[in-house]
Amino acid sequence: MNVASLAGLRASGNNISYVASKFAVVGMTKAAALEYAKKNIRINAVCPGYTDTNMLRQLLEVKPDIEDKLKSHIPMGRFGKTTEVATAIGWLASDETQFMTGQTLALDGGTSL
Repeated sequence: MNVASLAGLRASGNNISYVASKFAVVGMTKAAALEYAKKNIRINAVCPGYTDTNMLRQLLEVKPDIEDKLKSHIPMGRFGKTTEVATAIGWLASDETQFMTGQTLALDGGTSL
């Protein structure tokens, strides 16, 4: 199981290194899934959007005026929760997804729509 980011599914400006690293995680997920599928090893990734983490809180401390702007890009109108990401990871790792490999699951409150 890999954790990328919404930034691994669509580019954004002003953070080329972060975007490049997350696109790399998505590509690695797909390549590894192909390589290990014959061994029945599933490899998937979750791609969270803005999630209430220490990293986001640090950004909001430096730029408190952007919180509403960020939320305005999320159709559900809020940041994700770490427990929601953990639940998705648990589901992808469960026996309920035995035929799923090489996929990226966007957890972004609809931002990527």
